Amino acid sequence: MMTNCNSTPTQTQSPEEDRVQTVITEKGSLILENLQNYQLDSTDLNILFVAYKELDRLDLFAKSTSQENYRLIQQYPICARSGKLGPKKAEGDKQVPEGFYTINRFNPKSKFYLSLGLNYPNAFDLAHNYTGSDIFIHGKCETVGCLPMTDDLMKEIYLYALWAKDSGQQNIPVYIFPFEMTEENMLIYKPQVNDDTFSFWQNIQQGYQLFQESKKEVTFEVIDRKYHFAY
Repeated sequence: MMTNCNSTPTQTQSPEEDRVQTVITEKGSLILENLQNYQLDSTDLNILFVAYKELDRLDLFAKSTSQENYRLIQQYPICARSGKLGPKKAEGDKQVPEGFYTINRFNPKSKFYLSLGLNYPNAFDLAHNYTGSDIFIHGKCETVGCLPMTDDLMKEIYLYALWAKDSGQQNIPVYIFPFEMTEENMLIYKPQVNDDTFSFWQNIQQGYQLFQESKKEVTFEVIDRKYHFAY
């Protein structure tokens, strides 16, 4: 049984295995065609991910490096989910985080095929003394607290991220929400959680609304243990 999303390679993997070249061969033309449909280029690319836990969906937004506004260019089903709605608070709680993160590492030799690591715990999580580590977007279809996408879809996701990195994007945003945070949905899900979780949801809803309105990367600080967004 799987215990965590640690992306360390297994002993059986060859260190010479070049999965990235395989990905480019198998998925490069498909991704280039999709980018061209949106007048985008692989050498001038910024991306942003938005995940919805309750919908089991990962949205991919993209723009050129000189543009400010992102456009939705792809949607992917998340293959499996652990935990329940609400933020991750502790190592081993099986929760998928909620909030505003960035990709901080690429692992082309992950035991989950390919993986993109998130900067959990972020400044908000640290302010609340939340613990845990090794949260990834990764391949295969099993997880404890991560976002598994299957190997095939992860090839595309990884290559988009790699080309964005090669285009100079140092911090690829990943926004994780419990659901689409409309006022209607907030009322629907409020009875399922305690007051602390709902207060947290009201806080991140501000960032959700900002992104929905502007399609620009959300700018924030963590002050007094809350997200404070730049309007």
